[in-house]
Amino acid sequence: MEEQDERALHWADSTAEKIIRERGDKEPYVCASGITPSGTVHIGNFREIISVELVVRALRERGKRVRFIYSWDDYDVFRKVPDNMPNREVLAGYLRMPITLVPDPHTPNEPATPERNYARANEREIESLLPLVGVGPEYLYQAERYGASTYAAGIRTALEKRETIRAILDEHRSEALPSDWLPVSVFCTRCSHDSTSVDRWDEGWELTYRCANCGNAESLDLRRSGAVKLLWRVDWPMRWKAEGVDFEPAGKDHHSEGGSFDTAKKIVQAVYGGQPPITFQYDFIGIKGMGGKISSSHGEVISLRDVLEIYQTEVVRYLFAGPRPNTEFAISFDLDVIKIYEDYDKTERIYFGLEEVDEKRRQKEARIYELSQVAEVPKRMPLQVPFRHLCNLLQIHLGDIERVVGELAAAGAGIDEPGRERLRTRARCAWSWITRYAPLDFRFSLREPQEAPVALEEGPRRAIALLRARVERLEGFDEKALADELYAIAREAGIDAKELFKASYRVLIGAERGPRLASFILTVGKERVLALLAPY
Repeated sequence: MEEQDERALHWADSTAEKIIRERGDKEPYVCASGITPSGTVHIGNFREIISVELVVRALRERGKRVRFIYSWDDYDVFRKVPDNMPNREVLAGYLRMPITLVPDPHTPNEPATPERNYARANEREIESLLPLVGVGPEYLYQAERYGASTYAAGIRTALEKRETIRAILDEHRSEALPSDWLPVSVFCTRCSHDSTSVDRWDEGWELTYRCANCGNAESLDLRRSGAVKLLWRVDWPMRWKAEGVDFEPAGKDHHSEGGSFDTAKKIVQAVYGGQPPITFQYDFIGIKGMGGKISSSHGEVISLRDVLEIYQTEVVRYLFAGPRPNTEFAISFDLDVIKIYEDYDKTERIYFGLEEVDEKRRQKEARIYELSQVAEVPKRMPLQVPFRHLCNLLQIHLGDIERVVGELAAAGAGIDEPGRERLRTRARCAWSWITRYAPLDFRFSLREPQEAPVALEEGPRRAIALLRARVERLEGFDEKALADELYAIAREAGIDAKELFKASYRVLIGAERGPRLASFILTVGKERVLALLAPY
């Protein structure tokens, strides 16, 4: 019971309990997510994926069997070429076609195939990354399902109950839909454009259309042709019923009054005799320093790959497991990266009982830590190397990750190979952040001993000489003792401590600011520091 209470503190657990309570003892529970691969799948899209995975994990921990489906809505029309896509001019020639018929943007002169096309390029990218963060859904490709006439009966039902659908949609429209409106679109079988109009539906399986783009006109049997597609607001509830979806979250734009989720709930009940899934609303993700909503169609995106270059996998999960889904937050690439790593490390220490907090906080942090793990929770506390310290080590060693990992592993008694790889991953993320995003005043490199000495005034030069004498017996100092000694040196030299720090940084790294000086000197080591202080 105690374990149950601890789990229930987290929103994923309370959602899992709600699903079980409202759906009853079901086999299996179906949890769904999905997106149109109209461009790069961005980190905002990932919020929905990981939110569902966390709920799926909570259900499975309760002994429930779960089907986690992820729908690629790749039978949608190609409406716009995102700004970040290569070969945009070539891709523009495929507007108004299904995105599965648009060529792969990296090989635009090769015709699209089921294995290689615009949609698959975007799908394959995220599919290759999701296992790294512990997400493994069953993928449903809607172009394949429509092409196989899987939804023929659902399309016919929508046509038969079009007046009911029209009335539901008109509740939230300023102008009513025309009397001849139908809830379908058609891709021309000759030119593949959706610039078509339906001339007739025979009240059964046959539908006749005409294409404004190429002039083609023909009749289609819904049971044999995949060219007919339900409009989005009808397609979504139809698939809820067809796939038996029990849970699916959606963004706040879909959850707004009269939004697609609102109308879909009514349509699934009134048209398909089903029930809407249990849901929650998730908020948008921002990027620190960038305004507005992330948009795949415009190409203004940060992808999961971009984030994984800066944050190790457990920290990526931690970013999303911590805040409630309806909380807006930004992914940081500035100095906040250091704090995020520090926060994760603190949560890890709390989990392993190495940092004391009150019981309520302990339970909350422990559950977040469990859900942040890609697979099983470590059986013992992993070796922690603070991100800031790791950044300093990497800059001291000019980005030599293996040298840094080797030195840290040698100092961390008993570190195993998984621990070494975890450390290596964090080091790669740290070096990537340093070289790509860290502020210029955070970056440094040690000066070479053969470089000409820095010109110093008498007081600072005297202080550096005193510092050299202290470093010669560095073995007697820990960080606190050396920090105290630095202030004593400044007093002895008759200068302000700030002048000593400034002079030391100029001599050591050629800058006027740098890492905490005492820690930095100890990290660099006696021999290398003395080599740089020798001319003074």
